[in-house]
Amino acid sequence: MAEADVPGGGGTIDTSAAEGRATADRTPVEHALRRARPAEPVTSHGVGRAAEHATEHATGHATGHAVAEGHPEGCPDRERTVPLRPPHPPVTALGRIPILDVRPDTGLPGRPVKAVVGEEFEVSATVFREGHDAVAAGVVLRDPAGRAAPPVPMREVAPGLDRWAATVAPTCEGRWTFTVEAWGDPLATWRHAARIKVPERIDVELVLAEGAALLRAAAEGVPEGRGREVVLDAAAAVADVSAPPLNRLAAAVDPAVLEVLARHPLRELVTASRPVPLLVERERALFGSWYEFFPRSEGAEVDPTGALPPRSGTFRTAARRLDAVAAMGFDVVYLPPIHPIGRAFRKGPNNALVAGPDDVGSPWAIGSADGGHDAVHPDLGTLEDFDAFVARAGELGLEVALDFALQCSPDHPWVTEHPEWFHHRADGSIAYAENPPKKYQDIYPIAFDADFEGIVAETLRVLRHWMAHGVRIFRVDNPHTKPVVFWERVIGEIGRTDPDVVFLAEAFTRPAMVHTLAKVGFQQSYTYFTWRNGKRELTEYLTELSGEAASYMRPNLFVNTPDILHAYLQQGGRPAFEARAVLAATLSPTWGVYAGFELCENVPVRPGSEEYLDSEKYQLRPRDWAAAERAGRSLAPLITRLNELRRAHPALRRLRNLTFHHTDNEALLAYSKRVGPGAAAGPGAAAGPGAAEEDTVLVVVNLDPHAEQIGTVTIDPAALGVPPDQAVTVHDELTGEVYQWGRHNYVRLTPGHRPAHVFTVTRSVS
Repeated sequence: MAEADVPGGGGTIDTSAAEGRATADRTPVEHALRRARPAEPVTSHGVGRAAEHATEHATGHATGHAVAEGHPEGCPDRERTVPLRPPHPPVTALGRIPILDVRPDTGLPGRPVKAVVGEEFEVSATVFREGHDAVAAGVVLRDPAGRAAPPVPMREVAPGLDRWAATVAPTCEGRWTFTVEAWGDPLATWRHAARIKVPERIDVELVLAEGAALLRAAAEGVPEGRGREVVLDAAAAVADVSAPPLNRLAAAVDPAVLEVLARHPLRELVTASRPVPLLVERERALFGSWYEFFPRSEGAEVDPTGALPPRSGTFRTAARRLDAVAAMGFDVVYLPPIHPIGRAFRKGPNNALVAGPDDVGSPWAIGSADGGHDAVHPDLGTLEDFDAFVARAGELGLEVALDFALQCSPDHPWVTEHPEWFHHRADGSIAYAENPPKKYQDIYPIAFDADFEGIVAETLRVLRHWMAHGVRIFRVDNPHTKPVVFWERVIGEIGRTDPDVVFLAEAFTRPAMVHTLAKVGFQQSYTYFTWRNGKRELTEYLTELSGEAASYMRPNLFVNTPDILHAYLQQGGRPAFEARAVLAATLSPTWGVYAGFELCENVPVRPGSEEYLDSEKYQLRPRDWAAAERAGRSLAPLITRLNELRRAHPALRRLRNLTFHHTDNEALLAYSKRVGPGAAAGPGAAAGPGAAEEDTVLVVVNLDPHAEQIGTVTIDPAALGVPPDQAVTVHDELTGEVYQWGRHNYVRLTPGHRPAHVFTVTRSVS
């Protein structure tokens, strides 16, 4: 069997026909031994020109027929032509061992799946071959330097369906790849046959001689000091004709031998899948607690009588709030737009169409004579004041996230400098934003197609301006109203130079757009969590988010936003706020809170609306945080405890490890998260380097904010990593109570007293 390198294919191809046809008298084991010698894998997607040249050289021809002697070249006698091999193997869809449906995969060519350092995730594929010979498979991770790790063995997860899987975990940031390698396993094939034939005395000596030969071949691939002698001793024992046949067979299947061969398998017909790109990012891309507030409201002065004009807070006064935000355990402080606000068509309180002379307007109506997206509002201070705010946040362990809203007020400098960046109507006016029947006269959307490259360049300039001032996280407003390819370009350019920058997509829109934005680069996404409040819809939606979608889309579960005050919070009072905080903080590794949530602010502008009364989007809204805490009206203690638990428990810092457990009450939701050996893919799963120590958290939440709920929780022992009949000790991290739980467990949760259990799970000592 000759081997030919495959340019770009990462493997070799079988050119055995070029060696001649003298192979008919080889035994099956001889074939296996020849095939199983060390070689790079064949790629599953065809061969390259080097293989074509190798075969042409071996046959001496580049055509499919030889011309019979005595006939003019090019005019062969069809009856006298001699058929030859094709000049080179054709490009095929499959390799020698078929490898299909490798997951995870974004489905977009070239777009990577995602993980963070140390995050375990499952790689799976369909692997099979002709006949009854055994196959095996493994996952090969290649780090950003192109170094391949040893294959992580895959296990068959769906016997009879040929589905294989393994759990892997990347160990550093950067652009990785992974492939699935599959191969024939001649020793497993032999063991299966030998276990049948030897006890039945069928071809005993021949079978054992074949096994000894395979073991000797396998030993050649075992490094010195790693078990080679164990395999050679087994080969000698199997070949010992003086010993009883069953003893010889037992030597081949000894656990010590099998353990060595599991680490150093004898492989034949090795085939590799196409490489799947894997982007490994910093942990903040997956895990973090966000707190949103308007800096202009912190330290603001508002005369309740209206006799005096309101006075805006500043970056300096807003910085005083950072200590409390950090004390609650948040990681990110997110600021709505901080830029100058336009005067034209400015909105008044509660989105009034006409604003008074002292009304502050919406921060999303960006741009005035004071500047555009690269300027700060004069009422907030100076750019130096912003730098001081960012510095103070850093001292407290907080990152600053900045809102990036790619839109303009009619007063933005871009309107006069780049009129081609906007839609113009038949009367020559610029089209303002609309969502009929709603009109947003104070905002002009961008038109991308007249000067796409110019808008890309300006966007990159603005983002890098703020990056130079310490901003490494951007919350992008309404990205679904801009071309997807625009975001692919922008995020790709930023990622090439600054891979630590994180983009959060605020895309409350159709699922296809939400998922595609994540696939082209957004590290995080808002979700429909706000509108999922029942047991069934929460279970279905979070199962979707933590399933295959988790390989490219990471949810940020905000419990409220300046735009969204859900009816559940309006009608459920404080118990509703408590339940939603527990759910968001424990279901997803990233969650968010908009200021005022901890005060249970829940009055809508009108019945049936999700807008807040006296919305902070249109007016200053100072709050007396200290008075609320003194009166016991603040949820800060609960939020602080939840964030403490998130930092203490590695299981809560992951997304793909979520399992729901059965309850017999539709108002009770139970779920768990677990990390540790085998946790990502079930007990016994093969795991790569970087796996976390074992940690299990079990949560039960009362979804009914109005009434006590009683029920039975039936746990899934495998999800908790325990045998079916073993009891577990559960410690409630919110109350300090400890219980012994079995398979079926009584629960009673009371709004305002005990809204949820957040259990740490440990195995009980029998």
